[in-house]
Amino acid sequence: MRLPLRIAPFLLGLMLAACAGIEVNTHYDPKAVPQLESFRTYAWLPQPEGKDPRVYNDIIDSYIRQAVDQELQGRGYQQVDANANPDFRIGWQGAIDSKVDVNTVNSYYGYGWDPMWNPYYGGGYGYGAPSTYVHEYEEGTIILDMVAAKENKLVWRGTAQAEVNENPSASHTQKRIGEAVDEMLARFPPKAGE
Repeated sequence: MRLPLRIAPFLLGLMLAACAGIEVNTHYDPKAVPQLESFRTYAWLPQPEGKDPRVYNDIIDSYIRQAVDQELQGRGYQQVDANANPDFRIGWQGAIDSKVDVNTVNSYYGYGWDPMWNPYYGGGYGYGAPSTYVHEYEEGTIILDMVAAKENKLVWRGTAQAEVNENPSASHTQKRIGEAVDEMLARFPPKAGE
């Protein structure tokens, strides 16, 4: 059974949203690149406090810390106690925001190849009124901060944003947080000029 092409753009939009990746950005102090490359030990800053219990809770904190620890320790960094003079400290923040995506599609542009095409609507060419589709969703953001411990100065920040499923399972949430952390830390430490 073929779907009418009038709803195809809507379904395509839903499929793309479901497959949407994680958008990652990093920022750093260019003067601190040699310092960042010399870092070997780290400690965690205290768990942040926020108003949104979907983000600021012990479970999400443990997912983020576990993903960061696994990635950094796999690359030779060593976690130490906060009082043991680490090279840098790591902190995180997060948010879930409501977003709206609006797309307008002209569904009858070009030749009339649609099975629903009617030559009375345009002779040899198909045309019709554009359709607008509104997609409301929630976007999750995780921010990782690397702070030079001696100077207590922010030297690197990574952000990851992705669409949040409506009712994600615990394993799905942990997997997505792990993917976001991996993508951010793939850019740490930065190379000069990147």
